[in-house]
Amino acid sequence: MAVPDDILWRPSADLIRNSNLTKFQKWLTQTRGLTLGDYTALWQWSVSEIELFWESIAEFYEVKFHSDYNAVLVDPSMPGRGWFSGGTLNYAEHIFRNKTAKHPALYFENELGGGSLSWDELEIQVSAFQTFLLDHGVTCGDRVVGYLPNSPVAIIAFLAANSIGAIWSCCSPDFGVSTVVERFSQIEPVILIACQGYHYGGKTFDRTDEVRSIHDQISSIKTVVVDASLSLPLDDGTYRWQDVMLDAESDALLRFTPVAFEHPIWILYSSGTTGKPKAITHSHGGVLLELLKYLSLQNDVRPGERFFWFTTTGWMMWNFLQASMLVGGVPVLYDGSPGYPNLTKLWSLCEDLGIHHFGTSAPFLIACMNQELAVSDEMDLSTLRTIGSTGAPLPAEAFRWVYQHVKRDVWLCSMSGGTDVCTAFVGSSPSLPVRVGRIQARALGCALEAYGTDQQPVVDELGEMVILQPMPSMPIYFWNDPGGSRFHTSYFDVYPGIWRHGDWIEIASDGSLVIHGRSDATLNRNGIRIGTAEIYSVLDSIDEVSDSLIINVEQPNGGDYMPLFIVMDDTAEMTSDLKKRIKQTLRTQCSPRHIPDDILVCDDIPYTLSGKKMEVPIKRMFMHRDAAPTIQRDAMRNPEAIDWFVSYVSKFYHKG
Repeated sequence: MAVPDDILWRPSADLIRNSNLTKFQKWLTQTRGLTLGDYTALWQWSVSEIELFWESIAEFYEVKFHSDYNAVLVDPSMPGRGWFSGGTLNYAEHIFRNKTAKHPALYFENELGGGSLSWDELEIQVSAFQTFLLDHGVTCGDRVVGYLPNSPVAIIAFLAANSIGAIWSCCSPDFGVSTVVERFSQIEPVILIACQGYHYGGKTFDRTDEVRSIHDQISSIKTVVVDASLSLPLDDGTYRWQDVMLDAESDALLRFTPVAFEHPIWILYSSGTTGKPKAITHSHGGVLLELLKYLSLQNDVRPGERFFWFTTTGWMMWNFLQASMLVGGVPVLYDGSPGYPNLTKLWSLCEDLGIHHFGTSAPFLIACMNQELAVSDEMDLSTLRTIGSTGAPLPAEAFRWVYQHVKRDVWLCSMSGGTDVCTAFVGSSPSLPVRVGRIQARALGCALEAYGTDQQPVVDELGEMVILQPMPSMPIYFWNDPGGSRFHTSYFDVYPGIWRHGDWIEIASDGSLVIHGRSDATLNRNGIRIGTAEIYSVLDSIDEVSDSLIINVEQPNGGDYMPLFIVMDDTAEMTSDLKKRIKQTLRTQCSPRHIPDDILVCDDIPYTLSGKKMEVPIKRMFMHRDAAPTIQRDAMRNPEAIDWFVSYVSKFYHKG
């Protein structure tokens, strides 16, 4: 039978037979009498019987409840309240039940070198820091924060805090002081764990002054622990991480404090580029069930497999990465530039450590494609089972590049979710094919639909992404949000009782999906909605274009203005012929409505710290004629990029 042109990969019979998903389906048959033959049937059951589904996840993964729950879900109205009411557990305890001598607990590397930690070493160090926290008065419910790179220190500090019921929050050390203070001051932490510095792109960045400034500006912080060299002078209330670890006792008992299922586990933050970042608070049990489900059933991570995701501690994918330990995976931590000394660095890491699951961002894969890397010709990636991609839509050309130049039989797991739920709404399934340019399926337990203009689900057409049923990993609240007004406005102000995520999505009749970009950055041309991802996908295929951003500004007279901003490749320049080719390509591959009104060369495209193009803030600059003062530069990856746009908007309105 001929394989359709759009299918790049099919799971083997062996993969399907031995997958965690198939084991779960067989378990449902044996214990529940449910015969759900294919993924679509399983998904439909999981969202129509949400209490039975999530209870089955808890039972299948033998979640340890110290106190039994009396109800799976007390209030089923969105976003759901009272999950596993009465039940108590501890997230870190579920990490350590996978302790083994068969493989390390984790691997780590930065630009200067790396190593590994055994489970015994990890337990001793977590126990040492647990003792330190208790000795310094940290109790259940206190906030413990990190200003740390993606290193073992961050994992150890989180597990120690979590083990006693303290609430974790973290920022990456490339965040500026005001960005960190704006986040941490909301939650009033009692202790800060920080690094003296970090390495990126072959350079060393000292953060001593930043750590002192953060401490000085947040009065609730009573104790600071710094991962530092011996040369660092210590102020009162400041300790060296290394000294705390030297005091570790090899026979110290690591204890776990049971907490309520909906006790806060960690606080993550929205980007904060145009206002105060939202302090998104998740629950112990909610993320435990969700991450067990996703990593095992959707991603098929198995005990002993090495799981890598390129991330900083300031992105929710760090939480996702460490959660691979829940299913017996071995996280691989990397701190440094993905392009230093060149774009083969992470692929070399994959080869050297025999990584099974390699996670990254869509822009990284696009950059590798644009540099025409021939990874498969240079690397032995025989252990590699999956490549995960998130952070932005992955264009069709990048799908093909992965199969042509990385590995022909790899399972490409494109996924999309958010900090809001610390997981993916849509992603991978080991029983379905990978189609070019498409995400495989909706995740189990996620009642996602595409809403049309009549607020009804649509298939095979563009719609607003909505979630119709509660998920246990939805936020329990935003910290310091009296009455929950910011929480409600963020998700439920458009469709009462229905979660609106803010993305345009197209769900095909076969269940596969395409994300078309943020709905608040939608290009609305004469009533036709266009996802920005459609245009970026086309531009990625034009060699002269290094990066791009497009917006559509509605005008008071009822018209609109759609400029396209382009960063040129170092070896190219903008010409009238290139402009014509860009327009013609957009016309041919998309439609006449996709053609911009202007094509403008800019210095750089502004990005948030988590790697999102700042479409909405740039659009607001045009709509309000000067929104630059509301843009938080410390919340940007490249704050200097905004200067060109500030100047252009000023000239644009002066001219017009």
